[in-house]
Amino acid sequence: MKGFERKNQLLSLCGLNCGLCPMFLGSHCGGCGNGNQSCKIARCSLEHGKIEYCYECGDYPCERYQHIEEYDSFVTHQRQTSDLERAQSIGVEQYNLEQQEKIQILSYLLANYNDGRKKNFFCVAVNLLELSELQEAIKQIQSNDTLSLLPMKERCLHVANVFQGIAGRRNITLKLIKKK
Repeated sequence: MKGFERKNQLLSLCGLNCGLCPMFLGSHCGGCGNGNQSCKIARCSLEHGKIEYCYECGDYPCERYQHIEEYDSFVTHQRQTSDLERAQSIGVEQYNLEQQEKIQILSYLLANYNDGRKKNFFCVAVNLLELSELQEAIKQIQSNDTLSLLPMKERCLHVANVFQGIAGRRNITLKLIKKK
């Protein structure tokens, strides 16, 4: 959107984790403030003095945040509000450090366990699970000595099952919620 620029490409104005998005990773989106699509929330930011994060606005949370986590686009919106609030509470710099660690985990998963069908799954998993849960999953995966002997398809399935098991403990479904 013309006139809307941001330095932080890991966390969007509205709380999406751009650094964990399949569109951003595939270079199909320039991220919040560098993309070429118009955004109602970006327009709102400009109208409210070009705020960096929605929580800086005196109207936050406004009507734009009602039902915002019910449906996903190409990136999950399921933790949008809670991630924005976490960034506010621990500071954006600390939040970005956590996101950079999540990006490293995602990169590892995509480089080693993506059979061409797991990119969205891993992006959603890394977005929705806590950093400690992701570290637990990686530890389980790396401690499996026979995993590298399996064909790629079976390896990917095993890794996906590790994430599903961890997500299941918190009743998290690792898939995008599309509008019907």
